[in-house]
Amino acid sequence: MDGTGYLFSTDVMATMERYSNDVAQCVIDKAKRACKNLNDVKVEIVVEHGDPRDMICQVAERLNVDMLVLGSHGYGLIKRAFLGSVSNHCAQNVKCPVLIVKKPKSNGGNLKD
Repeated sequence: MDGTGYLFSTDVMATMERYSNDVAQCVIDKAKRACKNLNDVKVEIVVEHGDPRDMICQVAERLNVDMLVLGSHGYGLIKRAFLGSVSNHCAQNVKCPVLIVKKPKSNGGNLKD
């Protein structure tokens, strides 16, 4: 590497931070709706920053979860080799059972609100 990097103004950084927070809030709201009617299931919302593979494993261990449920993008072998697989990494590294849920083909994987 030649040491070249990217410099962003404080305005750009603030915009990126707001966007990141908005996306996180959207995901939290959708998760709350999906879990609203679950009985006898403890749901805890945690937002962390970092590599998703590492953060999910660390939080699962810290919270001592009974089961980790993850979605899968359904990437093929080639994409998974280049992009990595969060769900596969977590399945190999957490101490609790892991359920990997594949995207349904019938509706394109969108959860109904």
